[in-house]
Amino acid sequence: MRRFTVRPVLPEPLRPLSDLARNLRWSWHAETRELFQSVDPARWAATGDPVRLLAAVPPERLDTLAADRRFRLRVAAAVDDLTDYLQGDRWYQRQEGSLPAAVAYFSPEFGVTAALPQYSGGLGILAGDHLKSASDLGVPLIGVGLLYRHGYFRQSLSRDGWQQEHYPVLDPDELPLTLLREADGSPTLIRLALPGGRVLRARVWQARVGRVPLLMLDSDVEDNDAAAREVTDRLYGGGSEHRLHQEMLLGIGGVRAVRAYCRLTGHPAPEVFHTNEGHAGFLGLERVHELGAPAPDGPGLDFDQALQVVRAGTVFTTHTPVPAGIDRFDRSLVARHFGEGAELPGIDTGRVLALGTETYPGGDPGLFNMAVMGLRLAQRANGVSTLHGQVSREMFAGLWPGFDAEEVPITSVTNGVHAPTWVAPEVLRLGARRIGPGRAEEALSVGGPDRWDAIGQISDQEIWELRRTLRGQLVEEIRTRLAAGWRQRGAGPAELGWIDTAFDPSVLTIGFARRVPSYKRLTLMLQDRDRLRALLLHPERPVQIVVAGKAHPADDGGKRLVQELVRFADDAGVRHRIAFLPDYGMAMAQKLYPGCDVWLNNPLRPLEACGTSGMKAALNGCLNLSVLDGWWDEWYDPDFGWAIPTAEGDGHLTAKETERRDALEAAALYELLEERVAPRFYERGREGLPDRWIGMVRETLTRLGPKVIAGRMVREYVETLYAPAARAHRALGPERARELAAYKERVRAGWAQVAVEHVDAGADGPEGAESPAQLGATLALRVRVRLGGLAPEDVEVQAVSGHVDGDDRISGATRVPLKPAPGGPDLDGRWTFEGPLALDRTGSFGYTVRVLPSHRLLASGAEMGLIAVPAEAAGQEAGVLLR
Repeated sequence: MRRFTVRPVLPEPLRPLSDLARNLRWSWHAETRELFQSVDPARWAATGDPVRLLAAVPPERLDTLAADRRFRLRVAAAVDDLTDYLQGDRWYQRQEGSLPAAVAYFSPEFGVTAALPQYSGGLGILAGDHLKSASDLGVPLIGVGLLYRHGYFRQSLSRDGWQQEHYPVLDPDELPLTLLREADGSPTLIRLALPGGRVLRARVWQARVGRVPLLMLDSDVEDNDAAAREVTDRLYGGGSEHRLHQEMLLGIGGVRAVRAYCRLTGHPAPEVFHTNEGHAGFLGLERVHELGAPAPDGPGLDFDQALQVVRAGTVFTTHTPVPAGIDRFDRSLVARHFGEGAELPGIDTGRVLALGTETYPGGDPGLFNMAVMGLRLAQRANGVSTLHGQVSREMFAGLWPGFDAEEVPITSVTNGVHAPTWVAPEVLRLGARRIGPGRAEEALSVGGPDRWDAIGQISDQEIWELRRTLRGQLVEEIRTRLAAGWRQRGAGPAELGWIDTAFDPSVLTIGFARRVPSYKRLTLMLQDRDRLRALLLHPERPVQIVVAGKAHPADDGGKRLVQELVRFADDAGVRHRIAFLPDYGMAMAQKLYPGCDVWLNNPLRPLEACGTSGMKAALNGCLNLSVLDGWWDEWYDPDFGWAIPTAEGDGHLTAKETERRDALEAAALYELLEERVAPRFYERGREGLPDRWIGMVRETLTRLGPKVIAGRMVREYVETLYAPAARAHRALGPERARELAAYKERVRAGWAQVAVEHVDAGADGPEGAESPAQLGATLALRVRVRLGGLAPEDVEVQAVSGHVDGDDRISGATRVPLKPAPGGPDLDGRWTFEGPLALDRTGSFGYTVRVLPSHRLLASGAEMGLIAVPAEAAGQEAGVLLR
């Protein structure tokens, strides 16, 4: 069957509605959503999508609206507001200094709105929030992804609670998308060469996310063969070669799509390329390939020279706290897809493979690791919370041998969530009444604690009424979804009467919703079922729990966890107090977060990279009850939440150890709920209000609010990663790229001859000091170093000092560069470096010396992963411990 979409013809006065519908700002702009709702409230409730709404509204209704003067004025006001939003200066335009002309942001999935279902979980929602916040701040971002014709699966349950997947076909013409077209009107086509002379073609669809264009490549093109047409069929679907084709299209094809978009629209070319996880890592290879092409003013750059330029302007974000979560391909599969007769024929296949080789202890030399390639192609990298940055430095430390984990050049930017998307309209209206709409919008988009302090002026009564309203709305939503879910499982009307009284708007409501890998421990709450039943059915302090989540289609273990939870929730004795809601997605989440009183998160620490669902709940006054992992480890405070104690473990435990750990942590969870959480919720003060609970809600909003918003996150990316990357990119013209590449080649070739041969430390303490190891004393260091063919200006010799722990490791290190002594090398070719070392702290103290590469164009001394330290024979004072 051939299918196509017949679009409605809007009456002339209503034509601007089409433009409003096709800019996804409506998904987070309350006034525009209310405008569309007024077109047809029933159809809006059913679709929540302006494009589908306008296609379904009867012509007579459109004619009535076109003749309605007040409605036309509302449309004109909405259009004017959107125009101001798109064209006016925002935070980015008001910054001083040289910022990137544009940033290209690549991600395998984007969760912008339920009307564009191109996401599976937190990675995609984070990417969508990044785009929306960049738009609010005026950051000139271009989003790049794939358009999956089946999106991610829709979830339902069988009668016995087993997850079932459905893949609806998405018609791009029914989505808020437009094709990128050439000047002659023909669709822009991106082409990739595949082995055996095959060609992978893709069209480019555009979504407008406020000010930000999102380019999505679609391989369902008639000129493709059947296998190529299916490359963009499903998110995270297919086998290894299918996934490789997806990631080549995203990375290589994505760069080509960006170039076409900038050529056709005049958008500034990106100076910074940001890859959100390793899936888009091949974008660096395409840019190396571009720079190798002859330029109008001379020859192109060779591989090593181009690599320096690419690295300077690339940012890599890792979201994965475990090696198993990283895409890895067989090297022979990757080799077949590059080189002569395939993609990037000018680049030696061996150089491609070297970028993804796991060269560290425990690595598999037969596999190509996408995260390893991402780190090697980016000069700047980050994790997504402070704890995750630490975990990432330890996980990838093998790529920087000789360096302590804390010096591995991976920083962190803690995730945030797009507040206008996730804050309930009732919360927004309450804030706007107190501080005005303009300040409320600034607080949600830009942040800053001063804008959130006004929440302290809101009365306890208003806060409690808000929470009651949101909980009541959630109860209605739960009942509606329970009824639909049970009917889908085959239940008849006679079996559904209990749903009318399921859940209670006055009962403490706990939410738990996320993907269902084993480490998130969906069923930890079921460890002691009798104790859980007692909590749910307590006569004075009952608890009700709403749960949602999807297991990966290939993860039978995750599906069994879902089934276990569903079967418990099906029990007639508790089903009015606990529910599993199928088909978790953005539409459900926007109802779930505001209505819950407590958000539960119990992953196996430290396997939760960030965990942004609790942030979305917090923005609505929901309190967090969580293991100290991800962002909660960073910002937890007993004034606004609870920390679940954790047992020892690192995720590599025996079955018996795992069982013990889960039992201990579940017991701690039950105890918190029984003794602290539920009593606090039901405790009433003199005015009949839960004063202490309301105080925690207030603290959550005023203190967590400015931290958890994506506006703070994107500002940090701009200031700490994008702006430095743009400066580094501009500093590397062709000549400097050649200089840096030559320097690195020379240093690598000669580093084996670099050695610290002797260290002397003479005392230079205060008058009357009994020994140099006294606070305020100074050691005069003299270090003899053999540099081989290198010069002193090629390296930096450092003294590293600080407190020493029980394992003789320096902590809180201070690094002081030593200077070359006058006179040049000695007769044996050794150079002397010298400098003072201040003993500025008491207690166990130690120091050592080391040699690192040094060049003005390196981002850090660790960038090249080369280090020379003293051998044991270098001198008694080398690495001495002063206790």
